[in-house]
Amino acid sequence: MVAKSIHCIGKVQGVYFRASTKDVAKALGLSGWVKNQADGSVLIHAEGDEKAVHQLIDWCKHGPEHAVVKSVAVAGSTIEGYRSFDIIR
Repeated sequence: MVAKSIHCIGKVQGVYFRASTKDVAKALGLSGWVKNQADGSVLIHAEGDEKAVHQLIDWCKHGPEHAVVKSVAVAGSTIEGYRSFDIIR
């Protein structure tokens, strides 16, 4: 099990990025959260199977249909033991 912090920059707000991230993460069996940042980016905390986390990271590089992802920064994070994947508002 691993935990990663994923920071997505580009046109990632107002394009259903958070909702789509939640759907993808749940389908992959991940837990954690996704939230918008004040600077227009999206921050994700994902926990779970290493392969599944990397699949989410790969998905983040393009995001949902109307997103324009310019960059994705990934850093290791601490496993917090989340039981679901939620959108933080």
